[in-house]
Amino acid sequence: MKPIYLDYNATTPVDQDVANEMIPYITEYFGNPSSSHSFGLTTRLAIEKAREQVAAMIQCEPYEVFFTGGGTESNNMAIQGAAYAHRDQGKHIIISAVEHPAVAEVALYLQQHGFEVSVADVDGTGRVNPLTIEKLIRPDTILISVMHANNEVGTIQPVKEIADIAHRHRVLMHSDAAQSVGKIPVNVADLGVDLLSIAGHKLYAPKGVGALYIRRGTRIEKFMHGANHEHDMRPGTENVPYIVALGKACELVMNNLEQYADHMRETRDRLTKGLKNKFPDIRINGDHNNGIPNTLNVSFKNLGAGDIIRNLKDLAVSAGAACHAAGGNTGVLQAMNVPPEYTLGAMRISTGRYTTIDEVDAAVEQISHAVENIKNQEINGSILESNAMNITSYAYGMGCGCKMRPADLEYILQDLPQEFPPEVLVSAKHRDDAAVYRIAGEEAIVQTLDFFTPMVDNPYSFGAIAAANALSDVYAMGATPVFALNMVAFPVDKLPLEVLKDIMRGAADKAAEAGIPILGGHSIEDSGIKFGMVVTGKVKVNKLITNAGAKAGDLLILTKPIGSGIITKAFTMGIVTDEMLNRTIGIMESLNKTAAEIMLKYPVNACTDVTGFGLVGHLHEMTEASSVDVSLYYDAVPLMDGVEKLANLGAIPGSTLSNENFAKGWTDFGTLNSAQKAVVCDSQTSGGLLISITKELAGSLLDDLAHNQVTAGIIGEITGKGTGKITIGFKKDTQATISM
Repeated sequence: MKPIYLDYNATTPVDQDVANEMIPYITEYFGNPSSSHSFGLTTRLAIEKAREQVAAMIQCEPYEVFFTGGGTESNNMAIQGAAYAHRDQGKHIIISAVEHPAVAEVALYLQQHGFEVSVADVDGTGRVNPLTIEKLIRPDTILISVMHANNEVGTIQPVKEIADIAHRHRVLMHSDAAQSVGKIPVNVADLGVDLLSIAGHKLYAPKGVGALYIRRGTRIEKFMHGANHEHDMRPGTENVPYIVALGKACELVMNNLEQYADHMRETRDRLTKGLKNKFPDIRINGDHNNGIPNTLNVSFKNLGAGDIIRNLKDLAVSAGAACHAAGGNTGVLQAMNVPPEYTLGAMRISTGRYTTIDEVDAAVEQISHAVENIKNQEINGSILESNAMNITSYAYGMGCGCKMRPADLEYILQDLPQEFPPEVLVSAKHRDDAAVYRIAGEEAIVQTLDFFTPMVDNPYSFGAIAAANALSDVYAMGATPVFALNMVAFPVDKLPLEVLKDIMRGAADKAAEAGIPILGGHSIEDSGIKFGMVVTGKVKVNKLITNAGAKAGDLLILTKPIGSGIITKAFTMGIVTDEMLNRTIGIMESLNKTAAEIMLKYPVNACTDVTGFGLVGHLHEMTEASSVDVSLYYDAVPLMDGVEKLANLGAIPGSTLSNENFAKGWTDFGTLNSAQKAVVCDSQTSGGLLISITKELAGSLLDDLAHNQVTAGIIGEITGKGTGKITIGFKKDTQATISM
């Protein structure tokens, strides 16, 4: 069966007429538009024709259209340009809660550089109330940016009303029209905007071209510098073939918009009706009466969209916006206050010019079959093998990746009581992984709790990994585990109890390997799966190891490779081999028991384990607690096979991105590229021990670990007293040598 494409909001195919128009400017007309000879004049005339075509479509003057490299660049050019041009009048910007990252992240960047950003809430359909915007306006407000139509649910925003309010208060108005152009009329005069962004690949032109409308008289600063191309607003030799393509695409929209929109609405509505007939209880997110005609965002209660999509072998739909799906949940449905039991099962289905009725009907059947198959598994699950269940579909985060963002956690903890009786040796204020309480003389108990969501589909492996992760906190403090308690949240009405039995069996076997019993626990019914353990251990006070003792000159040893968060994310994307996944599961399931027992033979200065906050996050807990700075060598850090390549493919969990953002305040990433930054910040589940030990003893410890089949490596050194700063470089690039 030929695959069916219903993800037109992610990107569109290049229209054949558009391709035909651009090809001569690839194969024949190659002149530089800035050249004064005939070769240059030919391409210059082509650019100006395209400018007229774009202007005609949005009803503006050609000189108000500026070509860019895409919608994201157009948004940056508009928002940064307006902000810096008017910063003498104020530094306050307003955006909506449902903006695409191409707007929201620009606002965040400006916020980090002295501007203030207010975010306007939306209603249950994703629509911004203009009065909400007006209430946010201040005397120092200089710019409002609200998208024309939402990329996930399709809701059209009241841009004209917001623009009227903006202008009454002498504030500039920008709108990201990437999703509306080509689907509904976009007339800049009617909308009243000062700035409007267009993305070529959303309207059947190639990727890598866009445009920005700048109303005559609107002042913005250019944010790139070079020659005076695009009327001195956007330097760089123009991409003539793509500009020609965008012009033709806009001409097609101007001449055929009504026909295009009618067809998209017909296919979208037929799709909606077909799914509603099959599943009357589905939830439609957004507002079809006030939305672009091609977009259906539909939720299946208490089902996972990822699980449904994995069952759609010949149908391309999306569980979120393609531009930021790697980052996890985009927040649009949360901003709309969609109940959690519906957000997990939300799919975006978007039709296009080439969608046929037959394809729509086939899509309804495919989705229905997938949903019914999952529901039948739930109803008849007791007769199924539990390891055939896709339990990650019942997770809102994956493994330790479901932890709260570090910045949010610090905000909460800062106001909680921090005074404890003298028997408390380690508490939350020490930034360690467990609590330690002296019970008598030199005897102390160590207690830790870990609780998270599935990161693998096999229930037994999930239980084993969860147990290994919880036990690791006790091992890291030099303690001996004594017993454990289970903590369970489970969707009894959706999954067979055999799944839970296998989770607990995996945990019990891992606890037995550690030599401890599980004495009981606590369980609740929930819409998702969560499992963890409370582990109690014992330690002599004089043998206690915390993360606060690292000393200048120490070397850092890591006992497991990193990258499990990226690999498990890649698994959900379908880009990981079974062999790679199984190797990763084996690493996560392995206890830190042997490494800890060997470590205890040496007078180590500090130790922690690497889990949800990533290598850099947990290393910072150690350096800050120890008041030292550290040099970390990226090329010395043990990595799971293929993890950098997967990060480059976009398999980066949202928790990893949060870790990276949090780390920017105290980490110098040096020359690391984006994938390498993600790797060192990757949210680990059941990671290795991170040990700080003197140079003199590091070699012996490393040899002992290797002799006992523990793969470990020296990854950096403590450079001296400090504030906890981490500097990351490459060992091969530094003159420093680590001598032992």
